[in-house]
Amino acid sequence: MLHLLTLPFRLFFGLLFGILVLPFLLLFLPFLLLRFVIKAAIALLVLPFALLGAVLAVAIALLAVSLALLLPLLPFAIVAFFVWVIIRLASPSTVRI
Repeated sequence: MLHLLTLPFRLFFGLLFGILVLPFLLLFLPFLLLRFVIKAAIALLVLPFALLGAVLAVAIALLAVSLALLLPLLPFAIVAFFVWVIIRLASPSTVRI
């Protein structure tokens, strides 16, 4: 309720100080624009390195997850490889011309 009671005073003093500060803001406007341009240029220079780092981090994470998921299956793959080698050695070789 107090917020609504003080609304006219806040509007009046806000407009008054806004009008008084406007010339100073116009003086600082070129510096604010220069700040924006410098930040944009730095962002454009840093962005490729940040994206490269992000892609590298995702690739490492995918490698780690796939290794963690496939590592328990390694004994079965070794057994299957040995069975394949034994069958390959035991079967008669074909004649190649």
